[in-house]
Amino acid sequence: MQGQFDRYLKTLGSTLEDVVATDGAGNPLATGKAIASTALAARRIHDAGGKAMFIGNGGSAAIASHMAIDFSKNGGVRALAFNDGAALTCLGNDHDFSEVFSRQIGFHAQPGDLLFAISSSGRSADIVKAVATARDIGCHIVTLSGFTPDNPLRLLGDINLFAPSDAYGFVEISHLVLCHAVVDHLSGATEELIAGHPAVSALAHVT
Repeated sequence: MQGQFDRYLKTLGSTLEDVVATDGAGNPLATGKAIASTALAARRIHDAGGKAMFIGNGGSAAIASHMAIDFSKNGGVRALAFNDGAALTCLGNDHDFSEVFSRQIGFHAQPGDLLFAISSSGRSADIVKAVATARDIGCHIVTLSGFTPDNPLRLLGDINLFAPSDAYGFVEISHLVLCHAVVDHLSGATEELIAGHPAVSALAHVT
């Protein structure tokens, strides 16, 4: 039993170590720099009066809700997740489930806001459509995906974080760790936990 669990932890650790970060053109980024860039962008957007928004389905929805409160409470960045049950069922029933997030982004997003789009497969239609709406509005976008490297979501963000695993649990835990790393960077806890990375921003155009 212990040996099996040790292998489990090793596989999870390898997934995190092998996370691939890219910019909007598909160019590779050091993961630490991508985290620092995301935190810097979130801070600048907040200071300019904007907000962070989180979307995801299932386990990713739980991460979205978790991160919205952590960004607000611990990171000092205004944030929200579009997971209200009434809103989801209304929009899914009256329009289409593929529009449950894009419609809400259309209601609430402003140019310059920051969207975190979370999908283990990177292929969820409601997530991909929401990103397109956010892009049309003029939002900045960070994607978190997994499973296969050719998933469409991975091509749509200003920063894209890809967890190379086909196991839901490993991908979801990786996404949660990556988001917590951004919060820790925002709160200053990173320096207390580990040696920090220099904040070389891939979102340097954010003002």
